[in-house]
Amino acid sequence: MSYYQGRDTKKPSGGRLPYSREKRKYELGSPPIETSLAKESEVRENVRTYGGNKKIKLKEALFANVTDPSTNTTKKCKILRVKDNPCNVDYARRGIMTKGAIIETEIGTAKITSRPGQNGIINAILIK
Repeated sequence: MSYYQGRDTKKPSGGRLPYSREKRKYELGSPPIETSLAKESEVRENVRTYGGNKKIKLKEALFANVTDPSTNTTKKCKILRVKDNPCNVDYARRGIMTKGAIIETEIGTAKITSRPGQNGIINAILIK
């Protein structure tokens, strides 16, 4: 199943809009990558994007780069669990990590600042 990201063919009232061309390949999207907690090792996927560029998508994560703002140091810490995800109520229960999610790490609670499904890495800031 593909995700179309072009112009809609319907008006807000439900009527049809005259559409003068077919759908284009570059207007297709892809389903969102729901990054979850890994059991053994991290799983990444390399995807070719528009213009021949590459995007690394993180499917399963085990570690996060956590920055402590008081000492301004960054450590690679193991992720223990997903505490909360304001993006979606259901995501916290399922253990899915997105930008803004609150995770429990070895050194404390942290908030994710990167986009794991887009960047292929998890960066977080320690919360007091």
